[in-house]
Amino acid sequence: MAIVNRIADYAADMAAWRQHLHTIPELAMSCPQTARFVADRLAEFGVDEIHEGVAETGVVGIIQGRAPGPTIGLRADMDGLPINEETGAAHASVHAGRMHACGHDGHTTMLLGAARYLAETRNFAGRVALLFQPGEEAGGGAEVMVREGVLDRFDISQVYALHNAPGAPEGAFFTTPGPLMAAADTFTIHITGTGGHGAMPQDTCDPVMAAVGIAQALQTIVSRNHNAQQDLVISLTQIHAGTVDNVIPSHAFLNGTVRSFDNAVQRMVMTRMEAIVAGQAASYGVSARLDYEEGYPATVNDPAKVDFATAVACEIVGAARVDGRSGREMGAEDFSYMLRARPGAYLFIGQGETAGLHHPRYDFNDDIAPVGASFFARLVERAQPAA
Repeated sequence: MAIVNRIADYAADMAAWRQHLHTIPELAMSCPQTARFVADRLAEFGVDEIHEGVAETGVVGIIQGRAPGPTIGLRADMDGLPINEETGAAHASVHAGRMHACGHDGHTTMLLGAARYLAETRNFAGRVALLFQPGEEAGGGAEVMVREGVLDRFDISQVYALHNAPGAPEGAFFTTPGPLMAAADTFTIHITGTGGHGAMPQDTCDPVMAAVGIAQALQTIVSRNHNAQQDLVISLTQIHAGTVDNVIPSHAFLNGTVRSFDNAVQRMVMTRMEAIVAGQAASYGVSARLDYEEGYPATVNDPAKVDFATAVACEIVGAARVDGRSGREMGAEDFSYMLRARPGAYLFIGQGETAGLHHPRYDFNDDIAPVGASFFARLVERAQPAA
């Protein structure tokens, strides 16, 4: 494994940074403590420009290389999740109900490690833009950055990001060209009927039965309206109705997620949901409203940038530990907004056999931080060589 020697020298510092960040998880777009820590470290490293308050609490650092050239963007997300931590670690969250259960503390640390090295050596041309972003889990911080003109303001020509992968071999890299992660939409269905006594259903318009009918019918979209050769997931994740055993309620509520890769598939799902909700409501004599919210778009890698990034990863960990054609998955990621605006690539780095993402016993593996930082550093040096 060819971890950059200088980065390996401060692996202990990186572990300390990461474990400190783990104690202070912040949610969505409000990451002021994390941003303050990031900005202070960048100042210590001698980063040329530090721009705070980007996308509310984001930070952008600029490092100048040894010669004129383009600007490459490296992104790390900073926010945590509303989960009660159960790791029992000495560096566990000090905030009840909040924890870093997705490893964004580790992502921030990997980019800080690369920033320290790049600010010391500057063995590249052009500039590096370090994009520390809030609101990946909620708020779409990447979209806010793009909308605020960050990519144009700093003349960023290409963008890259990493995400840890529990269960994958420690320090291994994988990604795929083209669509990598799905678009993530949310649907909510509000049903209003006429409640009454559970022993006298003939005097009611039962929203519970309508909810059951809608829930079953929604599953036919995948099985009967969709081409099985394309990826689509429709998951109903919440049904709420009623309070006691002998009362038919007046209201019911359904909620879930839709994951897809193709805009035409997404439009088809929306159309069929509207028809199903309206038809089922009419058949049960209730009224129903569908609220369909389009979320993060699909994360689509630039094929040429994938080939380049995986070649760099091979330098760091060896070709046997890099898979550049791993296939796509149904998770979602707001880095998709940056990839819509600029060519680039999103890669996963294995963190070994640990608890899964969004699990209360998850903790980032500090041993992979120097690997990720080395990847970011070499990516810059290979993309924009000084000579």
